[in-house]
Amino acid sequence: MKRVALINDLSGLGRCSLTAAIPVISSMGMEACPFPTAVLSAQTGFESYFFDDYTDKMDIFTNEWAKMGVCFDGIQSGFLANPVQIEKVINFLDIFQKKGTLYLADPVLGDSGIKMKAFSSKLLDCVRELVRRSSICTPNLTELCLLAGDDYDTIVTFADNADYNERICEVAHKLVKSAYGEQTVLVTGIIRQKDNAAYVGNLAVSSNESFYLETPYTGKSFSGTGDLFAAVICGAMVKGFSVDCAMKKAAEFLQPAIEEASAENIDRNYGICFEKYLRLLM
Repeated sequence: MKRVALINDLSGLGRCSLTAAIPVISSMGMEACPFPTAVLSAQTGFESYFFDDYTDKMDIFTNEWAKMGVCFDGIQSGFLANPVQIEKVINFLDIFQKKGTLYLADPVLGDSGIKMKAFSSKLLDCVRELVRRSSICTPNLTELCLLAGDDYDTIVTFADNADYNERICEVAHKLVKSAYGEQTVLVTGIIRQKDNAAYVGNLAVSSNESFYLETPYTGKSFSGTGDLFAAVICGAMVKGFSVDCAMKKAAEFLQPAIEEASAENIDRNYGICFEKYLRLLM
């Protein structure tokens, strides 16, 4: 059975991070190995939550797994709160990222042109190092621009132009060229208006090709959808799927759950009811 290490926080409520990734990887027939960076009573979108930082415990996980001689077919990292946590993930990769190990980096830095509260130049530099080491990374457009040193506001002014995706490709190629090995940059959450309707697209860019897939956009966002998307991509590619097939699988899984949550006006903080759609991943 293939084994995937999942490096992220554990939130009791909010259907995100590890509580999103673990069932996805398990449903895809692989062993999900959680590596917690923090434990929270609820994800941080809620007004009140308990937070227990696991930064000082991360090396313990790494060292214990190393002593056991564990090997991973895939590694996925998500939100990392500070540069110290990222340095500990780099140490983890030094030990466990072997030839043939797929590493997916989900670089959490901001969204909609706004940097997250914990953003700093040091954090950005550290995330760039993770991205360089990844087989595939999944930035949104804001994160892509931050990583590549491009201006988000300038890029989105071309959203209604026919060459919008080409412009995004040009930015993504900067990351591909700086990677240490073969890499795919999968830009998520590209919002476009077309034929009086809204669509959300994902654009995969590698050194020699690109692939774009869009689905109808409900106009609403929910906790954990990015974590779910990244987990499906990671799991599918560990199983040998091409990136375009992995993207289609993720869309088929997420779209009905997002549409249901939107129609029922579910509080975005609680996330989508993805559990009953896990059968689509089996």
